[in-house]
Amino acid sequence: MTDPTGPDAPKHSRTSFGTIRRDRIDQLAATAVVQPEDTGNSILADAWKRLRVDPLFWIGAVILTLFVLLALLAPWIAPNDPGAQLLIKQTSRARNSVAPPQPGFPLGGDTFGRDFFSRMVLGARQTLLVGILATLIGLVGGMTLGILAGAFGGWVDSVIMRIVDVMLSIPSLLLAFSIGVLASSPDLSTVIVAVAIAQIPVFARLLRGQMLGQTGSDHVLAAQALGVKRAPIVFRHVLPNSMSPVIVQATLVAATSILDAAALSFLGLGSQDVSSPEWGQMLGEAQTVFDTHPSLTFWPAGCIIVVALGFTLLGESMRDALDPKNRR
Repeated sequence: MTDPTGPDAPKHSRTSFGTIRRDRIDQLAATAVVQPEDTGNSILADAWKRLRVDPLFWIGAVILTLFVLLALLAPWIAPNDPGAQLLIKQTSRARNSVAPPQPGFPLGGDTFGRDFFSRMVLGARQTLLVGILATLIGLVGGMTLGILAGAFGGWVDSVIMRIVDVMLSIPSLLLAFSIGVLASSPDLSTVIVAVAIAQIPVFARLLRGQMLGQTGSDHVLAAQALGVKRAPIVFRHVLPNSMSPVIVQATLVAATSILDAAALSFLGLGSQDVSSPEWGQMLGEAQTVFDTHPSLTFWPAGCIIVVALGFTLLGESMRDALDPKNRR
């Protein structure tokens, strides 16, 4: 078959076919829809897509949001001084009675005639302070040990991990209690330090394991082949890619910190200042009237459980969202 555009074809045929082909190309170009380049989604974007349709995540987020707002606005919400014995005349320890709910005192009084509602509201601030600070101190301490063990390896890794193993062999609450009793005059800082030290080995082991898993990845091997020094490799390549599980673990540890702090305060190792109530401290004060006035233990215990549940739901949802097995 003769090519209408070949050299042997008539000139007018070549011109006509070339015009048709050019017009067809122009038509296709005018009607074509340019597809956007698929740049892919980041880990955080994929995680957020799964989190926003997870009801457990939103339940945990709502609980923690309300808890934080209550803690921040506590001085304006509490109607009375938490340390003032405003209802002392209505409280008789001989008859094991407390002041009932009344106008201005929605939950009545406690065993010392103080406004129970004001103490509950201001107790949220102390509980939040203990949980957040203990988690942050434990996170910083654990990251320090984890980075040293994961970056240097060898005898440094062995020494640090043996110390971590010893700390992990002791239950966290027992370890925190053992540290707390060393203080001559326990206060809120004693609880924070004791709980934080008990959480350090959790972060150290987790971060060390993540960093060891990253050392054999392609981007780390490529950086080593190019002669990049150890410090830039650790802090630019290994550490950033190892932090996601550690951040998720921090939300779970916050729940544990609140429970441990409440337990220490219940045992008398918390703050002794009556004007700065804490939910665990309130539980300890109400144990003598539990049989006659269980509401004095129900409210602080219920708040501790709900807040710990909020941190747990949030942490578990984030763990599932960031799990590489769930990525499409």
